[in-house]
Amino acid sequence: MVNRDGRIVVYSGDDQHFEYIYKFVSNDRYDPSKPAKNAELLDNGTLFVAKFNVDGTLHWQPLVWGTGPLTVANGFHSQADVLIETRYAADLLGATPMDRPEDVEPNPVTGTVYVMLTNNTKRTANRIDAVNPRAHNRHGHIVEMIPPGRGAGADHAALAFRWDIPLLAGDPGEPADGAKYHPEVSRAGWLSTPDNCTFDSKGRLWIATDGASKSGLADGVWATDVEGGGRMLTKHFFAVPRGGELCGPCFTPDDKTFFGAVQHPADEKKSTFANPSTRWPDFKNDLPARPSVVVVNKNDNGLIGS
Repeated sequence: MVNRDGRIVVYSGDDQHFEYIYKFVSNDRYDPSKPAKNAELLDNGTLFVAKFNVDGTLHWQPLVWGTGPLTVANGFHSQADVLIETRYAADLLGATPMDRPEDVEPNPVTGTVYVMLTNNTKRTANRIDAVNPRAHNRHGHIVEMIPPGRGAGADHAALAFRWDIPLLAGDPGEPADGAKYHPEVSRAGWLSTPDNCTFDSKGRLWIATDGASKSGLADGVWATDVEGGGRMLTKHFFAVPRGGELCGPCFTPDDKTFFGAVQHPADEKKSTFANPSTRWPDFKNDLPARPSVVVVNKNDNGLIGS
């Protein structure tokens, strides 16, 4: 994304247990009149890793060779070493180990950055922290990283953010899950294992899941407002076939078409190539289940979510 000062900022999550959230900030600035120069913007810049503090602040630690512990004494002989052994470098900087951070996306309307934390059943009670508050976190959660400013005026290159947990996934009717949603979420509205996300032009959050079937749900997409009276009142929009997950959700700019990629349908125990648990999307006996891109439109060509 293009920051308010013209620099390029890219967010990323390392989707493993106890790994980290990163952002890259380019040195140079985007110039629409210089496309060739823009193609080089990701060649030079600074990589940062997130450290979440108990007081609700977040600090981005620079992964720069020769600073702090990133020196020859710890095995780093150049910036290349830092970028190869990035996890180790982040360890030394005291970054916050997260519950499988998958997708990290800025909301184009509010400027807040949303992190999908899929799950972490390996987190024990003695390893919980403020931003990863549940042991044996099988349902996952969502974290908001809030930069200074708002919308197009948000400063994504800033070193200090705030953070919040707007949603703890799981069954709100099961106290042991410790779930957190809008208090009026329905029995059909809760979700598990948030994995990917996107936003429509109004800034509503659309959450795709991976692994919800382990909680008795079909994976798919849920939608919610992020502000106002409907904040985190998640509603079920789309379910994928057996054994699949939904990834890469996105909208056309007019919000009239939704795209979602269905991965690995029929990927279940006891499902085989010869006898799969589903033959989606063709449902023909001579064809296997196949990953496909789904396109959703309303019959009246109206806005998705209206």
